Parts: sequence; C-alpha cells; structure tokens
Amino acid sequence: MNYLDLTLSEIHEALVNKQVTPLELTKEAIKRAKENKDNAFEMIIEEDAIKRAEELSKHEVPKDNYFYGIPYVAKNNLSTKGYETNASSNILNGYVPLFDATVIDALNKAGAILIGKSTLDELAMGGTGTSGHLGTTYNPYDPKHLHLIGGSSCGSAVAVADSIVPFALGSDTGDSVRKPASHSGLVGLKPTWGLISRFGLFPFAPSLDHVGFFTRSVKDSAIALNLLAFHDDNDSTSSFKPKVDYLKNLSSDVKGKKLAVITEIFNSIEDEAIKSSFLKLIEKLKNDGAIVEYINFDNKLLNAIYPTYMVISCAESTSNNANLDGIKFGPYLGGKTYQEVMYNARTNGFSPLIKRRFVLGSYSLMRENQQELFLRAQKARRLIVNKCNEIFKKFDAIILPASPTPAPLEKGSNEKVRNDYLAADNWLAIGNFGGFPSITLPMGFEDELPFGVNITCEPFNEVGMFNIASNVEKNTGFAGLSYQNHLEKEVK
Repeated sequence: MNYLDLTLSEIHEALVNKQVTPLELTKEAIKRAKENKDNAFEMIIEEDAIKRAEELSKHEVPKDNYFYGIPYVAKNNLSTKGYETNASSNILNGYVPLFDATVIDALNKAGAILIGKSTLDELAMGGTGTSGHLGTTYNPYDPKHLHLIGGSSCGSAVAVADSIVPFALGSDTGDSVRKPASHSGLVGLKPTWGLISRFGLFPFAPSLDHVGFFTRSVKDSAIALNLLAFHDDNDSTSSFKPKVDYLKNLSSDVKGKKLAVITEIFNSIEDEAIKSSFLKLIEKLKNDGAIVEYINFDNKLLNAIYPTYMVISCAESTSNNANLDGIKFGPYLGGKTYQEVMYNARTNGFSPLIKRRFVLGSYSLMRENQQELFLRAQKARRLIVNKCNEIFKKFDAIILPASPTPAPLEKGSNEKVRNDYLAADNWLAIGNFGGFPSITLPMGFEDELPFGVNITCEPFNEVGMFNIASNVEKNTGFAGLSYQNHLEKEVK
C-alpha cells in the first residue's frame, strides 16, 4: 500500500500511528511529481521540501493537526515567497514574490509541505487547461493524452487525481476548480466569497475570484476549510463570520432537506449516461429522506450567464492586469515611449487568448460602450443572483450535474468566445456571481472517464452543503477516488 493513494485524513492517521513519516511521504510525492506525464507542474520544490520534511519528521505528529507533514501543491497564481510565481504566463517569467499568500502561510504554519507549483490556464483565464505557457495539461484518466482535464486549475487537479498529493490549492472565477474536479473524479470546493482570504492570489476578476481546493473526500474538504476559513486583515473583502467547525458538524443526514433541480439546465444535457446516473442519485437521495423538486429558472437568464461572465470578468481582468506593462511588471523589451514599451512587452508576453480577453474587456469599459455592455452585464448578474436567492428561500440547495459531458477531447477545443454554449456548460458561474458556496464531487464514469455532480447553497451554508455532499458520497461510493486506486479496482 502506498500512503499517497489514501485520503488526507487517512494519511494523517498513518502519520500519527508512525506507519509513515513526513519525509517518506514527501520523497514519494516528489518522485511521483517527476514521473507525471500530464504537464501538471510549473516547478517542483525538491530541496526545500525535503529539508522541511526532515525537520518535521523529528517531532511527534499532533493528533488534532491534519495537515502536519502532508505534502501539497499550489496553483501557480498564489504568491510563494522565494519561489517563482508566473501564473503560467510568459510576461511574468522570473517573478519571485517577497511574501506568501495567506493560504500558503496558513498551510506552512500547520506543517504542510509545499512540493510544487502547478500549471494553469494563463493568468487563470480559460477553462480547458490549454493556454498556459508550458502547453496543454492532460487528464490522468487518459494515458493517451486525448482528453483534457479542464481549467484553469488544471495542474492542481492532476496532482490530486494522480495521487501525487492528497490536497491542492486552486482558484475559481467561473468554475475553475469545480469543472476540473468533475473531469478528474475529485471533490472540488469553492466556498462562500470572502470566507477564504485572497491575499496573495493574483487577481483575475475580484468580484468573482475565490480561492478553492481539491481533495479526494468530502471529509478532507471539511478539514481543509477548517484550516483556511478565517478573517484576514490583509484582505478587505475577508469575512468577519465566526469560525465554524465543519468537520464536527459533518453528517450525511438529508432527511427533510429540500433540493432543487433546474429543469432547463438538466434538459439541455444530451449525454444519457450522465442523465441516467444523476436520476439514480436523486432516487437514492429521496430514499434517504431528501425532498427533490424540479423547478424552472428562466431561459433568458440562463442564456445570459456566459455573456455576463465574459463581459464582467474580461473588464475586471483588463483593469487588474494593467500593471503588466513591461515597467512595473513584465519583461522590458525597449521602446522610445511608454506606449512602445508596453506594446512590446504585451505583444511578446501574452497568448492570443489573453489578448482577446483584454480587447473585449477594454471595449466593454470604453465610455461609449459601458451602458450597453458593462453596466448591462452587471444588471443581468443581479437578476440571476436575485433568482438564485429566491430559490434558496425555499430550498436548501441546487443540485445538478457539474458538466454536461465527461472530460472533453483536446482536438476541437478552443478558448475563443462563442455563442453556442449550453446552460449546462456554464451554470456553475452562478456560484461566482452570488458568491455562493459550491462543491463538485464524483458521480459516475463513462468510457473510463469520471463525471461529477454539483451542490450549490446560499452564502455561508457550508455546513448544509457538506452534509448533502456527504450523503451523495455515501450513495456513490466514490470517497477516496483517484486514478491510481480506480486502476487497482479495475484490475481486481
């Protein structure tokens, strides 16, 4: 048995019982990271990680500290003091932060061991895992490298799905943790906006950005949120809500819980395997006492999700990344004027995807276009959030397939703005529009590729969300799922 194939809580138990040491775990995690062929890492932090693990191995593992001696991976748009953090963009090559992001600091203080920085879609913009400067990140469930894992937190998803580490940090602006979690059989959590500090997270669209993470069980997700949810004075949007013990409150009891299925979204899914698996899960939830109702949302609002997201996120990202100009940040490539310096840096530093998004964002923010584009998108966002708030007055959660398909093929995928997206492809962005807590977990397999189910609740109802997710996990039997142990079960 390899301990890295276990869940975080199971590894912690093994550490407490001295069956394995932090050093042994770290060496194995680094070995697996080096062997991974899916393009999951921007960098592997070998020397410092081993030194830290050696020191931690000299001490007793605290029984109440689940992260002590646990190797983990961070998405490379989270600041790490002394380690290059380039957000998978050429314009930030060589940038080394002078401080740690708050979440990195919290994990360090808990005794966790950072073994690598993971790949992402450039500047966290994108949903395919194909736009980072190191190329495409692939799905570990497909050794032939035909299928994607999704983005933008692609590398972090690979690291957990391929049993390199039991926990990895990501960020989620539209679905960037929850969609890859669906494609890789993981638990992906995006908490309530403001619950986890974003200090040290490179901003994409701050009104939508969340720090999230991947685990292989709902219990591990609750454990991680216990550590990372607290007020941070360095983040002006950080919540002042009192701390909650999510692990202590974890239960799989759904008796009397009211769950809403949005009819228009479910009906837009064409994959029969996903629909069938979801309907079977709903019946199991009903048998356990949950009340499930199919409700209507409003097709006009659902069709507005994608354009609303694109306008707002691109406008905010254009503003937030204005400092990547070749003077404040980015390579200095010469020029007689500031405009020429910026032109040279951005022309050579950004991929076509980023350039398109910045053009769209700048166009939306032009004075003559603001009323028709940016302000109109803000109004659409408010209408969508209002509709969700109406649902949460009557229901404990919205539950739906996280994606209309398993992992997509790389061939034919692109990051260009389109007008043919289904509601089922984009509905997870609702969680970012309203800052709602949202979790994806495994639901089934099709052609050896996993797909997931998502649960979204009203703000700060993580306890209720975890309890529903725990029941789903009990009924699917996918707690602790990874590519490695799935392979072992297939062989048996």
